[in-house]
Amino acid sequence: MYPPDIEAEITFVSSAQGGRKTPARSGYRSQFYYDGHDWDAHHEYPDVEWVYPGQTARVLLRFLSPDAHLNRVHPEMEFQVREGQKVVAHGRVTKILHLEESALRIKNRFKSQSTI
Repeated sequence: MYPPDIEAEITFVSSAQGGRKTPARSGYRSQFYYDGHDWDAHHEYPDVEWVYPGQTARVLLRFLSPDAHLNRVHPEMEFQVREGQKVVAHGRVTKILHLEESALRIKNRFKSQSTI
């Protein structure tokens, strides 16, 4: 598994307010929504086993397309976590971790495939 691209703090919407009915755990995949676009993201929760609706947690996120987020995602940026059109959490980026490294890995992978 590759290192995370960013660290963030997210607060899941409570079930009573229309959020998830079940908790999330590491391995959860959702859409990372900002600037009018959804992006696939893989979640890791290093401090807790489960994050229940209504709770706040630190999350490490890996993007399926990290190159799309270079120079766009930054600390203090706010975003939503969505499942389809449903907002299930609100978040704020706290650190950029390995985003540039991930984007370069993707770029090099496609470059090597095009020379085959």
